[in-house]
Amino acid sequence: MPNINHPEFDEPRDHDGFRARRARLGHQLGSERLGASLWELPAGQAAYPYHYHLVEEEMVIVVSGIPALRTPDGWRELAEGEVVSFPRGERGAHQLVNRSEETVRFVAVSTHGDTDVVLYPDSNKIGAAERLPGGGGLRTYFKLEDQVDYWDGEGPPAS
Repeated sequence: MPNINHPEFDEPRDHDGFRARRARLGHQLGSERLGASLWELPAGQAAYPYHYHLVEEEMVIVVSGIPALRTPDGWRELAEGEVVSFPRGERGAHQLVNRSEETVRFVAVSTHGDTDVVLYPDSNKIGAAERLPGGGGLRTYFKLEDQVDYWDGEGPPAS
């Protein structure tokens, strides 16, 4: 059984500026409609790019440390024990960064449907992902400027 005091970090992230460890508690439990992850964020790193979801709603609970939170309203520091939520859509855009010298730990909880669509305003990307109980499935990203018309490449059916 997952335990936040003795986590099994099963999704390391090792991209410059985004180094973190993530224990996907919901996957470890086999939950289908509810996601939960324990994040461990070293000094000077961001957990993920600034983004917002069109399908999922999220909540973050700060376990230890003082992360900086970016939202459409700007930046602010979160206190240990603070709980914040991110609704679906642009007003729920968020990013967590550790600007302190101490490791930050937080729990993220989210609703899960069968799919999610995520927009990344800083890089002008859109992502689409399947949300399978054990992980995996479709996960793809595109630049928004690569979009095409609905009818692009389509023709009438053959008779």
